[in-house]
Amino acid sequence: MSMLAPPSGRDSAPGFPPPVLPEPEKPLGVWKRPVKHLGVIWTVALVCTAWTAGLFGVYVGARIERRAPSTTYRNSTQPVTLGNPRSKAFDQRLDVAGVSARMRPSIVTVSTDVSEKGLAGEGVGTGIVLTADGQILTNAHVVNGATQVRVRLAGERNPRSAKILATDPSNDLALLSVDVTGLTPAVLADANNVRVGDDVLAIGYALDLDGEASVTLGIVSALGRTILTDTGALDGMIQTDAAISSGNSGGPLVSAAGEVVGINTAVARSDATNTASSIGFSISMAQVLPEIETLRSMARGVQTAEGFLGIGLAERTDGGRGALVTTVNPDSPAALVGIEAGDIVVRVGGIDIDGSAGVIAAVRGHHPGDEIDVVIDRSGAKETFTVVLVGRPVITG
Repeated sequence: MSMLAPPSGRDSAPGFPPPVLPEPEKPLGVWKRPVKHLGVIWTVALVCTAWTAGLFGVYVGARIERRAPSTTYRNSTQPVTLGNPRSKAFDQRLDVAGVSARMRPSIVTVSTDVSEKGLAGEGVGTGIVLTADGQILTNAHVVNGATQVRVRLAGERNPRSAKILATDPSNDLALLSVDVTGLTPAVLADANNVRVGDDVLAIGYALDLDGEASVTLGIVSALGRTILTDTGALDGMIQTDAAISSGNSGGPLVSAAGEVVGINTAVARSDATNTASSIGFSISMAQVLPEIETLRSMARGVQTAEGFLGIGLAERTDGGRGALVTTVNPDSPAALVGIEAGDIVVRVGGIDIDGSAGVIAAVRGHHPGDEIDVVIDRSGAKETFTVVLVGRPVITG
C-alpha cells in the first residue's frame, strides 16, 4: 500500500532515515498538460518577430505598468475564526446541501505553473480562506516548485495572482496571500471536537472538473494516525472514508456543524501486496492551528528548525508496537544518553509510539534545545532517557 503524498524536498539526515517504504505516488494536486520546451526551429522562427516587435512591446508594457494598480500581499495579523466547543450539531446527521452552501464562499481553487526537468505543466489544488484580507491555507505540495500561483475565489470567473508567504513541507502546509478584502473566513473547529464516527464532508476541486467544488460524504474512521511521506512523517492525522481525489489537496474536511476539522492531504492506494479502499487522511486542527502561527512567523522572516535525535529506525516484524532502533549516530543526542541499536522506542515526548513514523513525527515537532523523554524497551525492561535535541545536521555532497 502506498501513500499519495508530498514529493521529496529534502534528504534525510545521517543516522535518522525514514524507513524503507513503497515509493509514494504523485501528490493530490493535479498535474496536467505537460508541455516540452519549444524546439530550436520554432524558437528561431520567433526571433525575427521578437526583434521587430520588441521596442513597441517595451513601450506598451511600460505604459501598462504605470497605469496598473499596485498589488498588496499581506501577511495578515487578523485572527482565524475558531469554532465553539462541541455541541449537539456535531452529533446530527450532516446536511450535505446546507454545509456545502455554507462553506462555498470560503473555498478557493489554487492553480500553479510548474517547470521541472525541461517540462512545463500546470497543477490544481484547493485552499481555504483564513482571513477576510486574503490569507489562504493549502497544502505545501500543491505549490511546491510553482513559478506562478493563482487563486480563483468563489463566485468569480477569473483567477487572481497569489503570493506564497511561507511553506512548511515537513507539515505539508502553506500560506498564500491574495490582494483582496471582504472574504468569508472558514470556521476552524476546536481540535477536541472530533470523534470517531462523526459525519464529515470532503470538499475540493477534484480532478479540476468544471464548475463548483466537489463534495463527498463520509465519517471519521480513526484519529491520531501517522503516515510517512517523501518529506518525513505527518502525525495526528484524521482518517476518513470520504472520497478524496487529486485536486482535493488543501481542501477542508468539514463537520456537521459546518466547521473545518481537517485539511485533506493524502489517500492510500492499493499496490501489488495490499488493498486499500476509502482510506483518506486529513491534517487535524491540533496540527493546523499552531502551524498557522508558525507559517505567519516564517513569513515575517523568523527561521524555524527541527529537532534531531540521531537514530535509524525500522518497523517491528514480530507484531509488537513501537519502533526498532537500527543505528545510533556517534555523538548524537541518543548516543550521549545511552540509547542503543536493538532498543525498541515505545514513547517519545509523552506520545505513545506504534511505529517508526511516530518517532519521526514526534521528534520533528520539537526544536533544537528542547528536552524530551524517550522511553525504550530493552530486553523486556522499560527505561526512560531524557534527551536534549540538537539541530538537524546539514547534508553535504
